[in-house]
Amino acid sequence: MVYMTSTKNDIVPLSSDIIYIDFKTLKNFIRDVFVGLKVNKVDSEIIADVLMTSDLRGIDSHGIQRCKMYYDRIKKGIYNTKTKIKIVKKGPTTAVIDGGCGLGPVIGYNAMKLAIQKAKKYGLGAVAVRNSTHFGIAGYYSLMAIKEGMIGITTTNARPAVPPTFGVEPMLGTNPLTAGAPTDENFPFMIDCATSIIQRGKIEVYNREQKPLPEGVIITRNGRTQNDPQETLKNLEDSTAALLPLGGEGENTSGYKGFGYATLVEILSSALQNGVFLKDTAGVIEEDQKRLKVGHFFLAINVNHFTPLKMFKRTTGTIMRTLRNSKKAPGKNRIYTAGEKEYYSEKVRKKQGIPINKSLQEDIKTMQEELGLFSYNFPF
Repeated sequence: MVYMTSTKNDIVPLSSDIIYIDFKTLKNFIRDVFVGLKVNKVDSEIIADVLMTSDLRGIDSHGIQRCKMYYDRIKKGIYNTKTKIKIVKKGPTTAVIDGGCGLGPVIGYNAMKLAIQKAKKYGLGAVAVRNSTHFGIAGYYSLMAIKEGMIGITTTNARPAVPPTFGVEPMLGTNPLTAGAPTDENFPFMIDCATSIIQRGKIEVYNREQKPLPEGVIITRNGRTQNDPQETLKNLEDSTAALLPLGGEGENTSGYKGFGYATLVEILSSALQNGVFLKDTAGVIEEDQKRLKVGHFFLAINVNHFTPLKMFKRTTGTIMRTLRNSKKAPGKNRIYTAGEKEYYSEKVRKKQGIPINKSLQEDIKTMQEELGLFSYNFPF
């Protein structure tokens, strides 16, 4: 969620409870939380970078808000702190990785790194991952490819939350389909979003801020909508509510499109790698231990193997500028292209800090006290 006004350099605070903390301080804190959980420092740095990239880009649902979720799952033994990545199958342009139920951001980082290495040599690199865990924002890994002058595409499945069109039972995850490409502008094209209208993390943001959900994003078991975020989170756990796919309920507003794309993500994130799918992502028991497993798919496309990168960037940038300069709707003075607001958010938040609401402050204090991280003097 990006909190921007119509100007480039202003962020609208969500409430008077918001405190802004320097992003470097928060990034170091996240790293130290994972080190305190016996994760090695290199892996902890990767996780901190993934989460803080989310916050900097204005995606508050997957930034430091997610730190406590990882914290709790590690303490319960759901995630392994030692991430052991195993390549189970490989070819010149492809690989299948087993993440051993380690830490998703570490698995995702290494998987996309491998895809990029293959793309540098052969033009394309595709890596499918099984036995991974929640890996943060999918866009982080597409950005890795963009920084190397490549197109990056990332998918992941997730816990059941989305019903099929004409259904009410949660079957699919929020299943992001994320893609990005370099341009000749200061920011890339980057579409990073779920295939549902809203995702679980954003509902958690609404709940922390005690705000009602918009109409038409949730469907209950009896086919009605729902606005209470706290009730919705509870109902998602017992499968009595679901998140509607992009396009909404039924076919009148093309909900089948979101359903179809979510299904494609499920296939790419499970069938290629013989991984878990649909309801098994809600948890499997292995040796008396619950595991929350998901799968991913990473694709890196080396632009230079198709056309000179400089020419590609110019054409892609021209597409973005032409779209932004097209005729505006009445009362609107600005069109944004995908990735633009995130770029402006990052510029502002590097100066202003990351907004931390009251509920998140409590989570941070809990982790700080339990791990003894008292060198951090937070103003709450």
